[in-house]
Amino acid sequence: MSVLSRKRIAVVGATGAVGREALAILAARGVPASHVRAVASGRSEGREIPYAGGFIRVSGIAPAAFSEADIALFCATSGVAREWVPIATRAGCRVVDNSSAFRSDARVPLVVPEINGDLVTDTAMLVANPNCSTIIMLLALDPLHKRFGATRINVATYQAVSGAGTSGIDELDAQARATLNGDPITPRVFAEPCAFNVFSHNSAVDLTTGLNGEETKMIAESRKIWNAPTLAVTPTCVRVPVFRAHTQAITVQCSEPAFEVEVRDALAGGRGVRLIDDRVGNMFPTPLKATGNDDVLIGRVRQDPADDSGRSWCLFVSGDQLRKGAALNAVQVAELWE
Repeated sequence: MSVLSRKRIAVVGATGAVGREALAILAARGVPASHVRAVASGRSEGREIPYAGGFIRVSGIAPAAFSEADIALFCATSGVAREWVPIATRAGCRVVDNSSAFRSDARVPLVVPEINGDLVTDTAMLVANPNCSTIIMLLALDPLHKRFGATRINVATYQAVSGAGTSGIDELDAQARATLNGDPITPRVFAEPCAFNVFSHNSAVDLTTGLNGEETKMIAESRKIWNAPTLAVTPTCVRVPVFRAHTQAITVQCSEPAFEVEVRDALAGGRGVRLIDDRVGNMFPTPLKATGNDDVLIGRVRQDPADDSGRSWCLFVSGDQLRKGAALNAVQVAELWE
């Protein structure tokens, strides 16, 4: 049973995709409904949502939600976080924030528990959850970084529409049905049709660098989490017509050369990851295999064919971004506050 079963937990943004996932994880960890407060905007106040085989009533966001809680898991927008996190912490409530609001703040730990969980101290009142793509990538690479040192990362992401929330899921579902029926579609959540299509990530593009917001986050957050300000990261982030779980093609350059058996040994011993790498059966990670799982799946492990030094390695990884990429990581951070 989780240490959180003894805590009073507020889940802010409880009606959204990440909030619902957080509630499901808390229920699976044995946190009783009496210890959980589902918090959302005034539009959702009074609704009943599933929890642990029953239902809990949604409360509108208000200061009382935090004065009566030990820990708040913020699964809402950065605007909500900027307004309400200071109110929560002043009330003595510890916060794990899933949004981007505080990730770049040098005073706020940015934490993946398997990598830098030691930053979650008794005195820390606020911890930021990294971006989902950053979590999945670094969790896969951290075993190699710890053993051989990582100096450069080249990554292409294939990101599920659920990264945009329940509205993204609904849009793909509706567009897929419409396309198969021969009906016209009108994109609303994304600028491009998401059914049967691949397009550049929908975050804003910097006109000077050409990087979109997702790519910029991956660079800055990777450097902060690994405390590696000179780490070279080259990301290309795209959306694909997948409901859930992000996938990434990664080439990592290490400081030290390694044999393939050593790379596989390091990955096999990594926390929060699982190897699926069957060359004979051509079986490797997929979003469907990753969906609903806590581990990040790693496969296609091979030496970079353009570099025979033994320092560059290619991986193909999939991770459930609603779980380890968001809600599960937040719950795991909260569990470090014993």
